Amino acid sequence: MKVLCGIGGSDDSLRALERTVARAAAAGDDLTIAVVDNPDSPRSPEELVEHAEEAVADAGIDAEIRRLEGDAGSRLVDIAEREGFEEIVLGGGKTSPMGKITIGSIAEFVLLNANTSVTLVR
Repeated sequence: MKVLCGIGGSDDSLRALERTVARAAAAGDDLTIAVVDNPDSPRSPEELVEHAEEAVADAGIDAEIRRLEGDAGSRLVDIAEREGFEEIVLGGGKTSPMGKITIGSIAEFVLLNANTSVTLVR
């Protein structure tokens, strides 16, 4: 499966990265990791690229790691459509005290606009 994993630095996105890399190692997925700009992230894009490189190396797989600039949601959707990705994996989704899921703007945009399957890792 051709998978695009978008990470923006949240703890959820790092969990999504770990889960996606593990699945790629087990299933032989063709994985691309997209590091996106997220102004709410406590981690820099450079830190995220290093983290992704380490995760891929530790799993013993080959994966392309890209640094995306601009509007993260629209860039992820555009790349997924233009390059024929079968799935987009993102981290996101917090449960409110009332039990409802709240998601960030990047995940919301991708969920509402992608023509491919989207997996949201919480």
